Amino acid sequence: MSLHTALKNATLRTLPFADAISEQLPLGQLLRLSLFQISVGMASVMLLGTLNRVMIVELGVAATIVAVMIAIPVLVAPFRALLGFRSDTYRSAIGWKRIPYLWFGSLWQFGGLAIMPMGLLVLSGDQVAGPGWAGEVGAALAFLLTGLGMHMTQTAGLALAADRASDETRPQVVALLYVMFLIGMGVSAVLIGTLLRDFSALRLVQVVQGAAVVTIVLNIIALWKQEKVNPMSRAERAAPRPAFSDAWRDLTQGNDAARLLVVVFLGTLAFNMQDVLLEPYGGEVLGLSVSATTLLTAMWAGGALIGFAAAARWLKTGLSPHRMAARGILIGLMAFCAVIFAAPLSSGTLFFAGAFCIGLGGGLFSVATLTSAMTIKTTGTAGKGLALGAWGAAQATAAGVSIFAGGALRDIINHAALEGTLGPALQSNATGYSAVYHLEIGLLFITLIALGPLVRARAVNPKPAGPIGLADFPT
Repeated sequence: MSLHTALKNATLRTLPFADAISEQLPLGQLLRLSLFQISVGMASVMLLGTLNRVMIVELGVAATIVAVMIAIPVLVAPFRALLGFRSDTYRSAIGWKRIPYLWFGSLWQFGGLAIMPMGLLVLSGDQVAGPGWAGEVGAALAFLLTGLGMHMTQTAGLALAADRASDETRPQVVALLYVMFLIGMGVSAVLIGTLLRDFSALRLVQVVQGAAVVTIVLNIIALWKQEKVNPMSRAERAAPRPAFSDAWRDLTQGNDAARLLVVVFLGTLAFNMQDVLLEPYGGEVLGLSVSATTLLTAMWAGGALIGFAAAARWLKTGLSPHRMAARGILIGLMAFCAVIFAAPLSSGTLFFAGAFCIGLGGGLFSVATLTSAMTIKTTGTAGKGLALGAWGAAQATAAGVSIFAGGALRDIINHAALEGTLGPALQSNATGYSAVYHLEIGLLFITLIALGPLVRARAVNPKPAGPIGLADFPT
C-alpha cells in the first residue's frame, strides 16, 4: 500500500465528513458552502434566546410584545415551501437558480440585524421624536426581515447542496450542514452571551450589528462560485413558469410526501411541546435544585445520541424507517407517562428516566422521518427546493407552535387550577404541566395513526456495516 493510499484511508477513518465529498462537490467547496448554516445558527440564537432575554430583563419590554416579536420568524416559516419552489423555477440570463435566493436572503438577514438594535431601543422607550408606534413597527420589521432572510438562505442553501451532491453523498452532505448549524448556534451563544454580559445600549448596537456584518461575510464566502453559469436563451427565460399549485400537486400526488409532512408536523409538535417545561417542572413540582435540573439537558441529549446510534444500526439491517418512527413514538409515550407519574410519586429518578426516553424517542423519530424525506421522489414541476422547503416549513412551524402552546397552556391551566376553578383535586401547581404532557401523549397517538398507512413491510437498501458517521444524524 502506497503512502498516498494509507493517508487517504486514515483520513476517511478519522474525519466524519470525509464520506460527504464527491467529484461534483469537493471538500473545500463543501466546507465553504456550509458557512451559511453558521450564520443561520447565529441568527437563531439571537432571535430565540439572547434578544428574548435582553428585551424582557435589560430593556423592560412587556412579555406579550416580546412573544409577538419572537413569533414573527415562526409565522413566516410556512413560506419556505414557496421560496424553495421559486428557486427551483428561477429564470436568469446566466442560468443561476439558487445563488440569487442565497444572496437576497443574506441581504434581508443582514438588513434585519442591522436595524434591530435601534428598533429595540426605541421599543424600550428610549425615544425623543417620532410617532409612539415607531418602536413596535421598527422591531417587528427587523424580526420579519431577519426571519425571512434566515428561511430563504437556509432553503436555497440546502437545495444547492442537494443539487451538487451525488445520490450517494447527499445524506452525508445534508448531515454535515446540520452539524454546522449546531456549531453556529453553540459558538454564537457563548460569544454573544459573553459580549453582552456588561450590558449597555452601545454594546447592544455593537454586538447585533457586528453579527450582521459577520452574516454577510460568511454568506458571501459560502455562495462564491458554488453554482455553474448555465446561460438561458431568450425563449427559455420567456417561457411561463409553472404554477406553485401544480408543483405542490406533483410533489404530494403519487407518493407519500403529503402524509409524511403531516407526520413530521404532528410528531415535532408532540415531542417539542415540553421544551420549555421540563426544567421548571423539575424545580417547581419536584423541588429539584438548579444544578439537578440542568442535568436534564444532558439526559435528553444522551437519549437522543443513543437513539441516533440505534437508528443507524437498524437502518443498516434494512428496517423500514416508518417502523422505526413508530418505535420512537412508542418510546415517547412511555417517556411522557414516566414524567407525569414522577409528580405523585415524588420520584426524581422516574423524572430523569422520562427525560432520557424523550430524547431517545425523539432521536429515533427524527432519523426515521429524515430518512423517509430524503427518499421523496420529485416529479414533474416539483424540485428539490420545494421538497426541502416543505420539510423545513413543517418542522420549523411545528417547533415554534409547540413551544408557544406548551408555555401558554401551562400558564392558563395552572392559573385556573390554583384559583380553584378546576376543583380541589386539581388545585396544584403540577396540573398545568400534567395537562400539557397528557396533550403530548394524545398527539403521539394521533401521529401514530397518521403514520399507520406508511408502515409497510419494505426495507430500505441496507448500508454496509461501518462506524456511525454524520449521515446517521437527523437534519
